[in-house]
Amino acid sequence: MPKLDRPWGTYHYLDEGAGPLVVLLHPLAATGELWRRLIDELTPSFRVVAPDARGHGASTWDGTQFTVPDLADDVAALIQHLDSGPAHLVALSMGGCTAVATAIRSPELVGRLVLADTTADYGPQKTEAWSERAERAVAVPRAKQLRFQVERWFSTGFIEQDPAEVERISKIFVDTDSEAHAAACRALGAYSDLGRLGEIKAPTLVLVGEDDYATPPRMAQTIHESIAGSTYLVLYKTRHMSLVENPTARLLAARHLSGLDVLRD
Repeated sequence: MPKLDRPWGTYHYLDEGAGPLVVLLHPLAATGELWRRLIDELTPSFRVVAPDARGHGASTWDGTQFTVPDLADDVAALIQHLDSGPAHLVALSMGGCTAVATAIRSPELVGRLVLADTTADYGPQKTEAWSERAERAVAVPRAKQLRFQVERWFSTGFIEQDPAEVERISKIFVDTDSEAHAAACRALGAYSDLGRLGEIKAPTLVLVGEDDYATPPRMAQTIHESIAGSTYLVLYKTRHMSLVENPTARLLAARHLSGLDVLRD
């Protein structure tokens, strides 16, 4: 994997295809390889880069606590390093928070945005809730955390229809460093860009699973209502990892990246 040296360690990323630059930002306790299906669908038309966040996957990490804006700084540094920006950002969950923070703090580096199953603020109890999740991330064996995660990630229908993909994503989760997972939980608990969403000028597509109870549709609707000109779509019978589970979501993302109207056939 190519890499970029950062003050906290080495930032590794996948880099495939050719064309306009698309950067894919993965969810909590995952890696860039989570995006394999979308990477393969986009590379005929785009250069697709999928980094591993600090301490996730192949990326190293010095163990210091980080924030979501810190993750956004990493993305900005990567786009500048690639010298192919501005980049379109496609992002899910934690990656969506990072994409929002990047679009606000480095707008000149961002083209189009796809924000899936994410939020700019996890609500009034976020600090306590994410602190508890951080504690579980290190206290509970990773394989024993899977049931809670998989039921949030995917609908029952998808789990039954595509067990190989569920297993692949599950392995990525189990292999994630628990301390990095915990640090990312704390970062999400401290994050809020709710009051700055109106600063985002990039053409934005907001997607959310109808049955996503990790970041429910009301959170996605808040993003949509705050970003002028954005498009908002709720995906039927889909849970949190919409861009993994739902092929229509990936098609809509590709259309948006190509500058096409996602609401037209």
